[in-house]
Amino acid sequence: MTAPIERFDQLDLQAPLLAALAEIGYETPSPIQAACIPLLLAGHDILGEAQTGTGKTAAFALPALDRVDVTKRNPQVLVLAPTRELAIQVAEAFQRYASKIPGFHVLPIYGGQSMVVQLRQLQRGAHVVVGTPGRVMDHIERKSLNLDGLTTLILDEADEMLRMGFIDDVEWILERIPTERQTALFSATMPDAIRRVAHRYLRDPKEVKIKSATSTVSTIHQRFLQIAGPHKLDALTRILEVEDEFDAAIVFVRTKTATVELAEKLEARGYAAACLNGDMTQQLRERVIEQLKNKTLDIVVATDVAARGIDVPRVSHVINYDIPYDTEAYVHRIGRTGRAGRAGNAILFVAPRENHLLRQIERATRQPIEPLKLPSREAVADKRVASFRQQVAEVLESEDLGFFLNVIAGMEDNNDADIREIAAALAYLAQKDRPLQLPDAGKPDFAQMSASGKPERPAREPRENRGEILERRRDYAEGRLARYRIDVGREHMASPKDIVGAIANEAGLESRFIGQINLFEDYSTVELPSDLSNEVLQILRRARVRQQPLNIRLASPEEASRERGRAGPGGPGRSAPPRKPFRKEGGFDRPAGGFGKPPRKPRP
Repeated sequence: MTAPIERFDQLDLQAPLLAALAEIGYETPSPIQAACIPLLLAGHDILGEAQTGTGKTAAFALPALDRVDVTKRNPQVLVLAPTRELAIQVAEAFQRYASKIPGFHVLPIYGGQSMVVQLRQLQRGAHVVVGTPGRVMDHIERKSLNLDGLTTLILDEADEMLRMGFIDDVEWILERIPTERQTALFSATMPDAIRRVAHRYLRDPKEVKIKSATSTVSTIHQRFLQIAGPHKLDALTRILEVEDEFDAAIVFVRTKTATVELAEKLEARGYAAACLNGDMTQQLRERVIEQLKNKTLDIVVATDVAARGIDVPRVSHVINYDIPYDTEAYVHRIGRTGRAGRAGNAILFVAPRENHLLRQIERATRQPIEPLKLPSREAVADKRVASFRQQVAEVLESEDLGFFLNVIAGMEDNNDADIREIAAALAYLAQKDRPLQLPDAGKPDFAQMSASGKPERPAREPRENRGEILERRRDYAEGRLARYRIDVGREHMASPKDIVGAIANEAGLESRFIGQINLFEDYSTVELPSDLSNEVLQILRRARVRQQPLNIRLASPEEASRERGRAGPGGPGRSAPPRKPFRKEGGFDRPAGGFGKPPRKPRP
């Protein structure tokens, strides 16, 4: 009997993949990962039965990446997915896992995206192609997708492709790709049609079946908050203050570094908080859990692995500060509250670009997660005032105040002050560290969000006032904006609209604070406020446009001088070769001269 696999470094994966997994925060393989990765690394075909959210993307992506040769430009891995959303999600996962592999390229192709763009990207080369069956067929027929060097084929959510009527398309593709390949087929169920395809096209496949633990406790009240990254800390502290049933909380983040950083920030705000992660000794972990039990601590910031097995009855809340990538992790997390039939609360923070993960969790758990309205400043202030009054009332009822009455009487005589003024002064001193009247009361509150998680747009100014507004904006841009460089350019098919959307969504910046954007071949520059916090910069460094991390930083003097030398839209950095006019034909954008072969009827 083989020993259970408890860490990724027990698998025979390349060092760059292990480094990327450590950075992401993955510590222990899920059951399907532990079962499939060794088999795929050994060269076996796989027939896997597993629900969405069990971690199967990493189960097939990691061994596929382990075999990729980045010196070859033609596709070596093809992943077929039933929907464009899943194709994009899988492509993003490949990009995350391969972040430490220089020169790696993954390309999602699907219907509804410009064929011209896909043709150009295929011509540049991609090591992994993730596509929907119809669009993959289109490219095979056009001979724009060369699969002669294919070594690995993955069929993801095969039963969904069967349900959507794509199984014939899948077989059409299977008959036109190299027979000497490794194939992995994953499906949530195994109807006869899927087994027929597996037996026909897979070579002596190893079967792996994983039962999904996607049932959640009915006594746990599940809610989600749509929130941009920079506002998460403020949102967390407001929720902790306003929740009536709060006693203790476990806050889940993805990485070990984030546990330390968030715990320190919560401590600085007056909370009894500590971190819990895999780098800590067993003795330290046990001490943190004991402190949580005996009420010395109220908040523990933890990673998934470090928090497994925690059973502390007073944990009233689980906060998913970072949304988990798979539903198994979500179920394990929220199981830390609502123990033994007690009521519990689970709150999930969802950034605008993470809505697909929220839908995935709801589908897998078969339970809707209701939206949570973020408490306003006024609600927090009201809660603090009510708590302060309650504390004063308890002291009046239970304590002997004779000595203090004499002190106050002396103050009243010596200062010629009204007793209510003295009480107000004492209240002021008592609340200094936790103000009853919150600052910035007159400023816009980020709690006033639209359903999309973005701040509500102000009413449009009358036309006659817009010239003055533009003048003020430009003054602001010249005085307070700085020019930043991002590692996304024309070669990545990026547009100013993509860049503005990514920055606005991830950093929570209104578009009016985003100045001029200049596109160059392999990078771009953008004007942003010069006083961006380190937290916002960290978020923007990890944000992606066209699968490419922004890696934002201040532009160098040479890059800034290049900007000043520009001569308008036709200046350096924006010139582009003339293009043929395009016409609509057969549902695709085609050059007037055509691509050399008439198109087939477009597929879904």
